[in-house]
Amino acid sequence: MGKQINIFDVTGMERLQRELRIDSQRLRKLLTALFKHYDSDAQAIADFPAHEQIVLHPLTLDSRHDSQLDGATKLLFRIESGILIESVILRIATGRTTLCVSSQVGCAAACDFCATGKMGITQNLSPAEICDQVLQAGQILASEGRVIRNIVFMGMGEPFHNEGNIYAALELLTAPQTFHFSPAKILVSTVGIPEAMLRCVRRFPQVNLALSLHSVRQQTRETLIPLAKRYPLDQLQATLRQINALQSKPVMIEYLMLAGVNDSLDEARELIAWLAGLNMHVNLIPYNVIDDAPHLFATERPEREAFAAILKQAGIPTTIRYSLGADIAAACGQLVRKENREVAKSIR
Repeated sequence: MGKQINIFDVTGMERLQRELRIDSQRLRKLLTALFKHYDSDAQAIADFPAHEQIVLHPLTLDSRHDSQLDGATKLLFRIESGILIESVILRIATGRTTLCVSSQVGCAAACDFCATGKMGITQNLSPAEICDQVLQAGQILASEGRVIRNIVFMGMGEPFHNEGNIYAALELLTAPQTFHFSPAKILVSTVGIPEAMLRCVRRFPQVNLALSLHSVRQQTRETLIPLAKRYPLDQLQATLRQINALQSKPVMIEYLMLAGVNDSLDEARELIAWLAGLNMHVNLIPYNVIDDAPHLFATERPEREAFAAILKQAGIPTTIRYSLGADIAAACGQLVRKENREVAKSIR
């Protein structure tokens, strides 16, 4: 038996089909069964010849953690090196289902509020490893009679630190012959890397973009996001203006509400001024406390609502987000950090 072909390697799969003289319809049927219907592995591959030459999953599902509070499920996947990554299924009460995927093992951005950032960076995920999170989550949801409605790159990693693989994954996710997912239902979230943000919008104009802003005070933002020293607020503001000229849709502004750090009413007014003339939608996000940042606390709900009210009065579209999966640490990398540290030691 020759080298196995990864199912996400469409060119390699087509070459295998030609070499073995398999009817092209059977390859299309296999890809449709997996990437569009999310059939089980056995069901999808049953009629495909030489299936032993195909690798369906570069990731191994290690464990599944279902919230007892809401519709969140955290999936822990093991990559070939043995290190774990995580994805989160969010079953929204309205019936929509969102999948949060990871783009890296760990993250070099080292944001003060993020457990994943405390890991540092181990490696980038390949396009196949990114897309297999979608495939395996889709198979789980299909067994429940659900479908993935939205995909958000908000898991482990800064997507634009793995830019080439993110674009290759977006191609797979949106291509008609594979997932054929609407780009308008995909969102890429970044801490703010201006050149990459513009490249992404030019290449995928229908994909949504989110900026983790968290403060419009430069010093505060640098404390929360070390990369802010390299990419100051005035540069980000100019980049957002360019993006607005390229896209008709608003850019999502993610604003984590941290008690006594960025949640004063004066800061709400400063945010309004900073956003003036920009097409943005602000998401106010409750903070999930992590052990590695004992100095940070969540803004209480009344203060979040007061902050939101000022933004809304100024005509800025604003949503107060509510966390799902708090009991399974679904908003940060807490479940994987300790074990990853041990695995990383063993493979050095």
